[in-house]
Amino acid sequence: MAQGDGWRVAPARLAHSARRALWGILGVTLVTALCYRLHANLAVAGFLLLLIVLLQSLAGDFPAATIVCLKAVACLDFFFTDPLYTFKVARGMDVVALVSFVATALVITALVRRARGEAKSARLERERTVCLYRLAQQLLATKPETTGSTQFLELFVGVFGSTAVCLFDAETAELHVAGSPRQALENRTRDAYVSGRDMNDPESGIAAHRLTIGGRTIGAIGFEDLDDPKVTGRPRAMLAATILARTHALRQASESAAAAQTEVYRSAVLDALAHEFKTPLATILTAVGGLPEAGHLNSEQVDLIEMVEGEAERLGGLTSRLLRMARLDREEVKPRMEALDLNSVLMQIVMQQARQSPDRRLHFLPKESALEACVDPELFRLAIGQLLENACKYSQPGSRVDVTLEQQSEVVAIRVSNNGSFISARDQRRIFDRFYRGTDANVLAPGSGLGLYVARKIAAAHGGSLNLEMNPHADVTFRLTLPLHTDETDHADTISQGISSR
Repeated sequence: MAQGDGWRVAPARLAHSARRALWGILGVTLVTALCYRLHANLAVAGFLLLLIVLLQSLAGDFPAATIVCLKAVACLDFFFTDPLYTFKVARGMDVVALVSFVATALVITALVRRARGEAKSARLERERTVCLYRLAQQLLATKPETTGSTQFLELFVGVFGSTAVCLFDAETAELHVAGSPRQALENRTRDAYVSGRDMNDPESGIAAHRLTIGGRTIGAIGFEDLDDPKVTGRPRAMLAATILARTHALRQASESAAAAQTEVYRSAVLDALAHEFKTPLATILTAVGGLPEAGHLNSEQVDLIEMVEGEAERLGGLTSRLLRMARLDREEVKPRMEALDLNSVLMQIVMQQARQSPDRRLHFLPKESALEACVDPELFRLAIGQLLENACKYSQPGSRVDVTLEQQSEVVAIRVSNNGSFISARDQRRIFDRFYRGTDANVLAPGSGLGLYVARKIAAAHGGSLNLEMNPHADVTFRLTLPLHTDETDHADTISQGISSR
């Protein structure tokens, strides 16, 4: 098609040049006749003919100017240069004058053509800038929160001749098309993103560009039948990248707001459920406690009463801990510090958890000497209890759970380890997030997703830390560190650090 168009345009241009040349030749003929009749010399005739050639050159038509210039030189040589009526030049200066005459005409013609070409390029550039400005205005006027990628793509169709546009969104791995593509536009657009390179295929009329923001590629956009894709493709791609990035930002903000609202509701539900459980549990414990007073109970009945009472107390403890965690989730952790022997407290917590998890082998080896630290007893028990409960809950029956205590410089480290479970790399990055539960955790055991979050919050309030440690033997270890305090100044500093960290 392009070649056919070129062959059709060439004759029209030649005809236009021929018409201009005829008018120039007519002017040269008239001036020559007038000068010859008035017996003008070479200088006068040359000046007047030069004016004709200059006027012809201002049209910027190089073929017509060349023909007129040769005609003028021939007239000067034949009628005004000795020997007359021949095309011979007797003097060297006449030759220089004729050559300068031709050179001047041709140089002017070239300069005019260049000036017109630059003016045309400037006009096209201005038109493109105005078009891009209007497109940018329309794109910025769209509302990404209410319109999808396909809607803002419609604005690109028809601009600079494009008949179809395709957008690949890397965040969702989705393709969006606007217009009526005739070629493999979608594949070329996706390939531009995968290969990391822009592409331009003149044969198919497809140009694809990566969408980058801050050095990060967020997608790709492809155009079909775009006018001058090397010039107009990249600015359009930059506009698309800006709108797509804004769409991503608004989408993330909306999801974050929804997640925050969901967490508020979940925390309120947990708090409400914990309160609702308190009253019936207290009633059960009161009723069970009064049954032995009725008398005439055999040993099996006494055992059943003790079992009900024990399980009710256990359920009451779980409810209290759930209520406590729900409150800590919403409120600032403000520990009430006091010196505590970690050996004895850890032994109590381990023995209590061993009674609740008889199918796990809990092991704790106390230190030979007392090891004291300034902690909040209730919060410390809550954090360690949560770590032990998780170790038992997410390990296999019969597996071993180890608790170790050691002093390291100015801190004390408590490790709770279990084997037989595995935490994926993805879950490791988010395991301490609020309400987050891993993929396997949802299958193995119920939970709220608050335990580890609250435990780390307690550790931070004490000026310590809680981290996950994984080893090649598939053991899962949580390491809780607390600072050791030797005087009241250190004690006060730790309290202020714990509060300010939140």
